[in-house]
Amino acid sequence: METSHVQALQQKHEGLDRRLRDEMNRPSPDSAKIQALKKQKLAIKEEIALH
Repeated sequence: METSHVQALQQKHEGLDRRLRDEMNRPSPDSAKIQALKKQKLAIKEEIALH
């Protein structure tokens, strides 16, 4: 059960990473959106580290 939870977190982290790259590659990136995505990624990374 815990393994599937960690896998789900890793997939979510990868999805946020893709969204972050997409936003950064836009002609006019939204810095607030980039910061929010980075915070979400960090929170997920910390949660993965706890498991």
